[in-house]
Amino acid sequence: MSHDTSRREFLKTSALASGALAASVLSNAHAQQGSDTIRVGLVGCGGRGSGAVEQCLRADNNVRLVAVADTFRDRANSCLEALRNNAAVRAKVDVPAERVFIGLEAYQQVIPQCDLVLLATPPGFRPTHIRAVIAARKHLFTEKPVAVDGPGVRAVLAAYEDANRHNLTVVAGTQRRYQTGYLETMQRIHDGAIGTITSGRCYWNQGSLWHRERTDTMTDVEWQIRNWLYLTWLSGDHIVEQHVHNLDVINWAIRAHPVKCVALGGRQVRTAQVFGNIFDHFAVDYEYPDNVHLMSMCRQIPGTTGNVSESVAGTRGMCNMAAGPRLYQITGERQWTLPRNNDNEPYQAEHIALFESIRGTNRRARINDLRTVAESTLTAIMGRMAAYTGREVTWDRALNSQQALVPERVTWDMRLPVPAVAVPGVTELT
Repeated sequence: MSHDTSRREFLKTSALASGALAASVLSNAHAQQGSDTIRVGLVGCGGRGSGAVEQCLRADNNVRLVAVADTFRDRANSCLEALRNNAAVRAKVDVPAERVFIGLEAYQQVIPQCDLVLLATPPGFRPTHIRAVIAARKHLFTEKPVAVDGPGVRAVLAAYEDANRHNLTVVAGTQRRYQTGYLETMQRIHDGAIGTITSGRCYWNQGSLWHRERTDTMTDVEWQIRNWLYLTWLSGDHIVEQHVHNLDVINWAIRAHPVKCVALGGRQVRTAQVFGNIFDHFAVDYEYPDNVHLMSMCRQIPGTTGNVSESVAGTRGMCNMAAGPRLYQITGERQWTLPRNNDNEPYQAEHIALFESIRGTNRRARINDLRTVAESTLTAIMGRMAAYTGREVTWDRALNSQQALVPERVTWDMRLPVPAVAVPGVTELT
């Protein structure tokens, strides 16, 4: 992986979804000549990549996994072994040894092999990978977030425009945008069920996550990539890597991104060296247009109360949403609750929508999620910037920041010390 820096809602039925466009979209990254089989390549074979590729293979009858890439051979092998042992998808796995690519540049070898690329590497690598996939005129599924800094977001926004010019389908892993409960809730919000939105709250509060101990044979780069959650240059910190889901919902509800924010955060409990340089808690006050404020909170601290949810208040009522317990409820003048058995499986739904868009069978305009996921990513980044520095951060300041967290080039044996932990009031805003 080279490292130079630099969800969309379903759209209404459109003439763009004509048969002519459907043929054009599929031909831009078509499969083998004379066939409508869509060849898939996976970049990033860890837990989320392994899950995404299984969901991808389940989503369409005429699809084949033809190539995989990962930094580590053990992850590539374990991913393929699981797929070949899975009766539901094993017939769709066609990956001989010569199409298993290993190393930091392995993504470059996957892209020419396929029509659709799945990206599930650590987020720091994603802008480079997204640009490469779009430049090769291939359809794309990318996990979230799509960057860890301003230069990365700018690169993704440029790729969004490029994908539009070439009629490419791009679906992002902000899966709530494909979840029935959220879709029906948002339709009601946007139809005025709670009136004009006046404020919001969102949370991702939970306990601790996994980590990998360092062995004597690991280089700096191997240890950091295997523990990517805890390095800001790889994950963006958990406000970016995880809380982006909740922030995406609020942006979707308000139909805007924040204009500025102030924040606090720190590293109070998770302080051991194995946890890299990220914080373990954040609280952010985001200001949206028309003086609408969002209270955002996320933490990863054992023994604390959990909460993963979003809510928005309006002039005529209030809406609460929580994907885990599958609760969607509007109170006030137009009360409504989604029956629990009416929700769907969003991780699968996003891949079904992906293939419908590529094949032109969804009778909607082609999907390109890159702008909305880039804006939600930057929303999280500006919150992190405000917490790290203790300064107010505007949207434009975050978007135009020249601070590139990802090293210009990463090599396997390079010396790469863990960056210092940010100190509010001391760490500079760049």
